[in-house]
Amino acid sequence: MKNLKTLIAGALMMLAIVLVYDYIKDYRTEQANLIAQSELIEQEVLSVSKLIVTEINYGKVYTYENSKSYGWDFFSSQKKALVVSNAKAQVIYDLKNLEYKIDSKRKEIVFSKLPQPSININPNLNFYELDNGLLNTFEAKDFNNMKQKISKDIERQIRKSDVLKNADDRLLSELTRIFVLSNSMGWTVIYNGNSVENAIEITNFLD
Repeated sequence: MKNLKTLIAGALMMLAIVLVYDYIKDYRTEQANLIAQSELIEQEVLSVSKLIVTEINYGKVYTYENSKSYGWDFFSSQKKALVVSNAKAQVIYDLKNLEYKIDSKRKEIVFSKLPQPSININPNLNFYELDNGLLNTFEAKDFNNMKQKISKDIERQIRKSDVLKNADDRLLSELTRIFVLSNSMGWTVIYNGNSVENAIEITNFLD
C-alpha cells in the first residue's frame, strides 16, 4: 500500500511537472509570437514612414504691370513684362511625423497624430517683353513679387483641384496596409480613442 501511494504521488508529481513545462513552453511561444508580431508591425509602419509626394506641373502665362505716378499724377511711368511660368508643385505628407505606439500586451497599435500635408511650389519663370518705364525700371524686388504672386496663384489652383484629394488617397492607402496586416494577426488599430473595425473607417483619419 505504501509503495502504491509513493507510486501515485510520483505519477502526480511527474504530471504536474509536465503541465508546468507545457504551460511555460506555451507561454514562451505566445510571448515569442507577440514579439514577432510587434516587430513585424513596427517594420510595416517604418516602411511607410517616408515622404508621400504627389507632384504636378503647372504652365501658365502671366502679365505683370507696375505704374508709378509723379507730380500729383501729372506724370506716370509704367513697366510691364510677359512672364511664362513652368512650375513644379508638390503636396507632401512626411510620415516620419506620424505619432503612434505599439502595445503588444493589448495587441493594439495606437495612432495619436497624423502629419498635415505641406504644399511646395517651385516656379521656374521666363521673362518676355520686359519693358522698363522711363523712371520705373525693374528691380530684384519686382521679380520676387512676381514669384510670390505666381506661387500663391498656383496654391489656389491646387486647393481647388483634386491634387489634395489624390494625396489624401495615397496616405490612406499606406495606412490601410498597416490595418490589413494588424487585423490579419488579431491586432486592433486605434485612432482618437476609437477602434477601427474595417478598412473603410480608415477614411475617418482625415476628418
